Amino acid sequence: MWIRRYVGVLLCGLLLVVPAVPGRAQQAGPIKVGVIQPLSGSVAASGNYVRMGAEIARDWINARGGVLGQRLELAIEDNKSDPKEAASAAEKLIVRDKVPAIMGAWGSSMTLAVMPKLEEYGVPMVVETSSASSITTKGNPWVFRISPTSEMEALGLEKYLGSLEVKKADFLAVNTDWGRGAVKAFGDALQRRGLQAGGTDFMDQAATDMSAQLTKIRATGADTLFLTTSVEQITLVLKQAQEQRLARRVISTGGSSSPDQLVKQAGAAAEGTYHILFFLPWFPEAMPDGRLAKAFVDEWKKRGHPFEGLTEGFRGHDGIATLAEAIRVAGKAEPQAIREALWKVSLMGVNGPIKFEKEGPAGKESGQNRPSIFVVQIKGGKAALPDFMAKR
Repeated sequence: MWIRRYVGVLLCGLLLVVPAVPGRAQQAGPIKVGVIQPLSGSVAASGNYVRMGAEIARDWINARGGVLGQRLELAIEDNKSDPKEAASAAEKLIVRDKVPAIMGAWGSSMTLAVMPKLEEYGVPMVVETSSASSITTKGNPWVFRISPTSEMEALGLEKYLGSLEVKKADFLAVNTDWGRGAVKAFGDALQRRGLQAGGTDFMDQAATDMSAQLTKIRATGADTLFLTTSVEQITLVLKQAQEQRLARRVISTGGSSSPDQLVKQAGAAAEGTYHILFFLPWFPEAMPDGRLAKAFVDEWKKRGHPFEGLTEGFRGHDGIATLAEAIRVAGKAEPQAIREALWKVSLMGVNGPIKFEKEGPAGKESGQNRPSIFVVQIKGGKAALPDFMAKR
């Protein structure tokens, strides 16, 4: 009798222990990663386009068998275009949903607000959009950015300043970490070339009337205006500049503008403007991997998404593809293993090659990719490669 009782207790113990084995527990369900984007608020259009791109990546990955033989799922949170909400969203994803990695959080101020949570809980995040240099120089080893810094953008444009015939430039930027960082980066580029900086003005992220700033800029006598903000606010600035008959060459920075959307919303006010972008959906063959770029454009159209969203949507694809590759390299969906694997990632994204270099204080480096950077001009109501780019 005692033997039967002993065997029964042993079997019960085994049944309790087996589900706790890490490898077997993971096989039971999908691998879930977090996504933090502005799905409402002042920059909601951009955030939703990034979400759409992330969903394409998820579906393509799952169609190929998922990650480590498991389906990939996205746990998506809305940061409401607000840094405090972004930090709260990160905590929800980590504590409630127990995601092993995150992609986010569009704006630099939102990403910076999330970063302390990454260190507190030890969870890596792939930054798909933000460009403030402090994101990768603060010393957060859980941050891996695939988007370029403002300094990288400025260096990418600097060699064309002569072709653009820039002699004196003003700056108008959204009053966030992103906007302030861009003003400094592009101002430094002008200084390196011995060119003049005119006036600098900022606008609130939710502002709709920039006439006062434009009036001040008009008095500087500059020939160029560097404009850093979301596509919605760019539209308003261009319209109001046209109303004031402000004669300036306009160059938008940050890759958040959508030339097609500007043509639709700003009309003739957008004609002749230049835009720094990181994806050319009109000319996918010009991208580093033309086949991948065309496949992404075709899939985007197939789903009925607005074409103008492609210049943001590709970011979502590349961010999720990067996380999926890191999980594959790690061999498990565990935060520390994914962080270590991100240093080994080497893949081709829609933007181009993705591979991380160390940036920041020794021992606490963040990862920074060196993305492809392009310039387009609105000519005849559509996006075109400027003459100096077309001749390359």
